[in-house]
Amino acid sequence: MPLYSLDQSTPVIGTGTWIAPSATIIGDVRIGERCWIGPGAIIRGDFGTIVIGDETAIEDGVVIHCAQQAVIGKRVTVGHSAIVHGCTVDDWVVIGMHATICDDAHVGEWSILAEQSLVKKGQSVPGSTIYGGNPAAYIGDIQPRHRDYMVWGKQLYVELTARYEQALHEVRR
Repeated sequence: MPLYSLDQSTPVIGTGTWIAPSATIIGDVRIGERCWIGPGAIIRGDFGTIVIGDETAIEDGVVIHCAQQAVIGKRVTVGHSAIVHGCTVDDWVVIGMHATICDDAHVGEWSILAEQSLVKKGQSVPGSTIYGGNPAAYIGDIQPRHRDYMVWGKQLYVELTARYEQALHEVRR
């Protein structure tokens, strides 16, 4: 597994979490149970603490870093190549591909951040909203259909985590 201690800090990984062999996890990182950490993800707890809640999916190429602390809640999906830096992301959030969330920002629970959006330093995205753009701005409120889709999508990743743990095997030629 691609885990590295730095000084006195060693990553702590919850039960049932799957981490891609090409991911890199360094230092003061705490990852919850049944998470999925995709290929090429970089989670660097060298300057501060990174906490990732249970059943969260960190997709391919995501970068998570902080100067002091970054907290990502439970059942969050962080889309491909997103950057999460020194911020707080509450439970059940969907972060679109190539989105960026900057220092001291906060994304409230059950929110969606559209692809390629920028949440600026100190900006707050209220819970149960959809934000998008650069800088990210209000698009609308989460509707029951959005929640249903978020629950369905999150369950896919929970199941994928178990599937990867049990059935993924390197092919040697």
